[in-house]
Amino acid sequence: MNPTITAAEIARLAGVGRAAVSNWRKRHPDFPTPVGGTAASPEFDLVEVEMWLREQGKLPELSRAERLWRHLAAATESPAAALASVGAQLLSRQRGKRPSRQAIDPAVKPLLPDVDALADELGPEAAFDELWQRFSVPGPGRPWATPDELADLMVRLAAADGGTILDPAAGSGATLRAAVRAGCTEAYGQELDQDLAILAGLWLALREVPGEVRPGDSLRADAFPGRTFDAAVCHPPFGVTTWGHEELSYDPRWQYGGVPPRTEPELAWAQHCLAHLNIGGYAVLLMPPTAAGRRTGRRIRAELLRRGALRAVIALPSGVAAPHGVPLHLWVLRRPAPDAPPPARTLLVDAADGDLAELAPRILATWQAFTTAPDADVEEVGFARAVPVIELLDEEVDLTPARRQPAGGSERTGEQMISTRERLAAVMRDLPALIPEVTAAPETGTTLAVPVAELVRSGAVQLLGPVRATRDADGQSELPVLHARDVIEGNGPSSRGDRPAGEPIQLAPGDVVVPVVARRIAARVITDEKAVLGANMYLLRPNPAALDPWFLAGQLRNTANEKQASSLSGTLRFDIRRALVRRLPLDEQRAHGVAFRRLDAFESAMRQAATLGAELVQLTADGLAQGSLRPEGGNR
Repeated sequence: MNPTITAAEIARLAGVGRAAVSNWRKRHPDFPTPVGGTAASPEFDLVEVEMWLREQGKLPELSRAERLWRHLAAATESPAAALASVGAQLLSRQRGKRPSRQAIDPAVKPLLPDVDALADELGPEAAFDELWQRFSVPGPGRPWATPDELADLMVRLAAADGGTILDPAAGSGATLRAAVRAGCTEAYGQELDQDLAILAGLWLALREVPGEVRPGDSLRADAFPGRTFDAAVCHPPFGVTTWGHEELSYDPRWQYGGVPPRTEPELAWAQHCLAHLNIGGYAVLLMPPTAAGRRTGRRIRAELLRRGALRAVIALPSGVAAPHGVPLHLWVLRRPAPDAPPPARTLLVDAADGDLAELAPRILATWQAFTTAPDADVEEVGFARAVPVIELLDEEVDLTPARRQPAGGSERTGEQMISTRERLAAVMRDLPALIPEVTAAPETGTTLAVPVAELVRSGAVQLLGPVRATRDADGQSELPVLHARDVIEGNGPSSRGDRPAGEPIQLAPGDVVVPVVARRIAARVITDEKAVLGANMYLLRPNPAALDPWFLAGQLRNTANEKQASSLSGTLRFDIRRALVRRLPLDEQRAHGVAFRRLDAFESAMRQAATLGAELVQLTADGLAQGSLRPEGGNR
């Protein structure tokens, strides 16, 4: 039996609206008939639909991995189970064993020839990676994974290289993969969701990494009782109050202040990780910011401090992991030796403002300086402070880093405030001239819009990428890299972050780049940037005789394309081939391009004004509060 697909999914597959699919069903007698569902929501055979779309020239060209993943995602209600079933086949093939066709999910069996073809093309390990990358995009049945950038930071803070590591809430294995990248010798995990546990274990097995990931509830049914590891990392589920408070009241893991309150599940995870560490080993947990200050948890926080187990709390920028609107914290724990005197200070780092890629090296450098001399007076104004434990053991035991940072000196204000005010005034003076002059267009017939895939087929534009990321810089271009975050935030290219894998693609004036993943669709026209294309970005290179680049960029960032070009799961992962572009004569495109270019300059100026305005407000408020500034005409 082939996988099925709904009318809405057919529309996304073909890059059209649902009305177009309805029209196809009415106007084309050879359109596939429903094989299931209901009259209101029919389901169609995916293979038949793809064949019909291809014959009609309505199916964008897809890679073998992308096509296989779409079939897998549509084949079962659990994409994780489908991928686990395929992964088991790939592992058997890699080990030279005959794959067990009887054990595979019946809904996946028709796809096995495609699985074999992908393995022939890439090898079993790389084939699994290609499918896992698509699975990792959040959607139905696919939870948010810990981003690689954050997982790498957690692993480095835990000093997990060269030793054994445990993740008791492993998910699909993001932190374990980071530990393998860092050079751990053995990786172990436990995960409540059995399918995700299987996926994480398959990733390790395909790379022949010693270790395993066991299914089960780590708090209620510890899979590794009595066993200790060199390091632990954990992104626990937040706010789950049914974690087992009643039945675990006398559990021996509660060595720091007794059993955690029912409303403090994250503190239970912290003590679970400590119980599984070797003496002197580190654990790093991603925590909600409320865990640092809730009154119900102060007894356990105080005991962690008194015993020397809580070594650092690091406030991160919002958006680094789900839930994305919350600036999460990292807690760094260390299992103390029973007879060792507790350290006198705990490190609090306030890295909530900025970009994690830029802040991570500074966080690590500060942490390393602190661990080298844990009783030293580490202090970076507005960023980090080694706080005496006695100072933290007040009535609240509030460990929120921002509340324990030293205030900046008055020398920050004065001339800096005046300079910022002058820069803001200059930007504001230029704003009116940057606003595009536009007027309401007369009502005429609807202009035809075509998907980017059709423009590629016709030769109007060349589509390159997206390329994968690598941490191996060998053989890479010396030019800086334009990353997706640079496009989204309006920054220039840099050398921060991962470099693109394979042969670098050098950007040229007139190129249009679009991030694959973003909160909103974004596009940038390359002007004079000397850079190479970053990972996870599309590059569209228009034929200047057919397409104006500024017109193309303006069309791509249209709000309607956010839905039109987003992935089957409905998340903001864009397949730019589905985006629609209006068909206009080249001279009209250029007129629109001029307006789009001015709009881009206006947006850049507004972004700069917002940054300078916020800086001016803070500098002025600090100066007035500290007495280094006073109102004009006021008394001292």
